[in-house]
Amino acid sequence: MPLELFVSRRAAREVERVVHWWAVNRPAARGAVRHDLQAALNLLLVQPDIGVRVNEASSPDVSRLHLDRIRYWVYYRVRRNRLEVLSVWHSSRGSGPAV
Repeated sequence: MPLELFVSRRAAREVERVVHWWAVNRPAARGAVRHDLQAALNLLLVQPDIGVRVNEASSPDVSRLHLDRIRYWVYYRVRRNRLEVLSVWHSSRGSGPAV
């Protein structure tokens, strides 16, 4: 049974910022962020264990999944029957977000 999706306010703001940047700076692949993110979330909803555990996270049970084409990490955790998206972070930004 798929998990219920919850996207934090922080992650939603980050996604909107990334979508806007991508539309301005990557017009040939304008929909890449939304497409890749939606595909990753659909997969995580049924296979949340495919991500890698983030041992240095301040919150327990945080994992992340890398979206190769757009080079972003999706930080998330599973609580009960819910997939909680905590942050979306570009892989070139050094250490990860405070999650």
